[in-house]
Amino acid sequence: MNTTETSLHYLVEKWLAPAPTARIHVVQFGRMQGDKRPYVHVEASAPSGSRSIFFFRHDDGRWCVFPPRIARPSMTGYLLAA
Repeated sequence: MNTTETSLHYLVEKWLAPAPTARIHVVQFGRMQGDKRPYVHVEASAPSGSRSIFFFRHDDGRWCVFPPRIARPSMTGYLLAA
């Protein structure tokens, strides 16, 4: 896994494409209610307007713009030998 391309810094630059005059700041950070995984809400402010996006931390350490899947209970059936 290339950690440079999955770092939060890299993704902020990729998705928000800050201009030299843009201000980037973290609006909010915390943990999701259901599974306690971290998230960060980042905003880019520029004279042309502001943009914001949420980033979510996955189990493998990557930051992504989509939340990780929630682990759900599952059942498996087995055929018993007769």
